[in-house]
Amino acid sequence: MTDTPLLSVQGLTVSVRDRGVLRPLVQDLSFDLRAGEVLAIAGESGSGKSITSLALMGLLPPNVAVTSGRMVLDGTDLASLPESQMRPLRGAKVAMIFQEPMTSLNPVQTIGTQLAEAIRAHDPVSRGQARAAAVGALRQVRISEPERRMGQYPHELSGGMRQRVMIAMALALRPALLIADEPTTALDVTVQREVLDLLRDLQGQTGTAIILITHDMGVVAETADRVVVMQAGRRVEEGTTPQVFAAPRAAYTRDLLAAVPRLGAGALRAAPPPPEAPVPVARLSEASVHFDIGANFLGRPTHRVHAALGVSFDIRPGETFGLVGESGCGKSTVAKALAGLVPHQGRIEVGGRALSDLTAQGRKDICRDIQMVFQDPMAALDPRMKVGDAVAEPLVIHRIGTPAERRALTEDLFRRVGLTPDQMSRYPHEFSGGQRQRICVARALALRPRLIICDESVSALDVSVQARVLALLEELKAQSGVSYLFISHDMAVVENIVDRLAVMYLGQIVEMGSRDQIFGNPQHPYTRRLLDAVPIPDPARRGRAHLRPAGEIPSPLHPVGTPPARHRLHDIGHGHLVAPEAA
Repeated sequence: MTDTPLLSVQGLTVSVRDRGVLRPLVQDLSFDLRAGEVLAIAGESGSGKSITSLALMGLLPPNVAVTSGRMVLDGTDLASLPESQMRPLRGAKVAMIFQEPMTSLNPVQTIGTQLAEAIRAHDPVSRGQARAAAVGALRQVRISEPERRMGQYPHELSGGMRQRVMIAMALALRPALLIADEPTTALDVTVQREVLDLLRDLQGQTGTAIILITHDMGVVAETADRVVVMQAGRRVEEGTTPQVFAAPRAAYTRDLLAAVPRLGAGALRAAPPPPEAPVPVARLSEASVHFDIGANFLGRPTHRVHAALGVSFDIRPGETFGLVGESGCGKSTVAKALAGLVPHQGRIEVGGRALSDLTAQGRKDICRDIQMVFQDPMAALDPRMKVGDAVAEPLVIHRIGTPAERRALTEDLFRRVGLTPDQMSRYPHEFSGGQRQRICVARALALRPRLIICDESVSALDVSVQARVLALLEELKAQSGVSYLFISHDMAVVENIVDRLAVMYLGQIVEMGSRDQIFGNPQHPYTRRLLDAVPIPDPARRGRAHLRPAGEIPSPLHPVGTPPARHRLHDIGHGHLVAPEAA
């Protein structure tokens, strides 16, 4: 790295024009970035991280503008360039990877077409040369069968594959600066590990400088050379990664680091799991869910997706039972089957009653025992309905209480989740993400259920908000004895909240036991790989060797009549169940 910065941001202020008044979103931000360096801009939602990246790319919305300051990239002040001069620099000099690859790729164009288009927009090369360069870019990001992937559409690739395509597109022209805006937030922990390893390897090969925008301090610790911490549009701390983690000066940085869930912290909870009950809150016995696809000339399906296959476990009163695994492993499918939202084979009981034996009224009544809290609280709330009405709606549907009693109960629920009754008249968009998730928890509690299914309910939240929601769930369990089915791919979060858990892989459970058994003595290779992939918020641990998968991930899709091989779990002692693939 040279002493002359590749990028120098000085006194940057970005403002939004709201009803004729300029309101700053980023204030007086300054930092330098040298060639070959990784700079992390860390902070929670609303801190100004993404606005800074959009300003650097010249992609600010029409009502947002740079009102003062300079952004000098390799001698050129980006803040002063008109769009006509900025356009040639994008891709060639500065490129960007966005958080959600599915929304960044054109769904009606093949991967090859989009890659070649990006290359030909900046390089005067033939179609054949652009295609060859695109294949090389895919091979560089370690995508298997790059020639075949060129003819595929985005929906045919996994989330990790799509993010690799975005990285290939960004690096195809070898830009001097790569901005990665939350590039791994939407990815499973093992895919996140592969993407971070890939970025680090590519940066070493190409010498590209990287600005990594994230709220995950574990990712910062394992990737960045220096850190800028932002809060409410201002820089509150800057330093090398070891300095910031070892001796954070700002109170906000200390709070941010303290809120990060850490593997091993869950062992301090020492409380044993609840004892077995004669009638568990819920019990699944050989539960299976499949979806048929394709059709032959007779109109009969040709293939079957085995989303869940022979899943068996029970949830005890007052217990938090975890279901973990990567996207597509069947976690959410099992939750939907338990809630009666998808048809299933096998036996699923709630409070001793089999779902398959229930009448229409019985299925409606079972909703009083089971409620769900989903991943995206904004999508789970009606934007045109006041939040007080949304929380009271289950009471109206089940005809519980008078209007006055329903209002009193709703006010009590708002207080229990840390909100105030006067907020009941507001709409969802007037709340933060964490507050919206609290509203969803209040709605789930309205019918006093015996089981709440939390389906990735904290994965989209900032770490400090995540910590507050998890603390709320624990507090509510202590108060009311409610049980949880906690679904997540984040093993550090799971360890800090569950009593027992099951690990799912390709629709089947491969390991199950108490929290201490799974985290203290993982037996299945897949469980060990999930634990190994968790980012550790300690720069001193950077560079440790990681377990990497061998070969392609098998597909859950099989020809009709040819089901996958079944895993039979074996008890290795004290209820610790492991599939025979364990080494």
